[in-house]
Amino acid sequence: MEVFTGAGHRREWPAEVKARIVAETLVPGETLSAVARRHGLRVDQLFSWRKLARRAAEQAGGVSFAPVVVTPAAPAAQRRRPEHRRNDGLIEVDLAAGVIRIGRGAEVRAITAVIRAMSGAA
Repeated sequence: MEVFTGAGHRREWPAEVKARIVAETLVPGETLSAVARRHGLRVDQLFSWRKLARRAAEQAGGVSFAPVVVTPAAPAAQRRRPEHRRNDGLIEVDLAAGVIRIGRGAEVRAITAVIRAMSGAA
């Protein structure tokens, strides 16, 4: 339990504590709302901390992004598929923008992001 005294209810968070809490949000399967609830924060406050941490990391050279180039796909009739390929749990999703091949162990978040991006729903 935390007791607030005085007129304001504003807490001061040391940078190390903020960094530790933000790091918790990066754990696979963890949600912002669950982390915020555990630490008595509002989700928007935690989201702001994450944004500030991302900007700081980008300025320090700690985060980088690879450029992505999407080229128009050949019409379906022109696409060649190998005649004899073993199906080792591979799923193919044929979209207007191209074919996505999803192998075993692919993460749902990654698959969803790729399909949205290729569908233009990003």
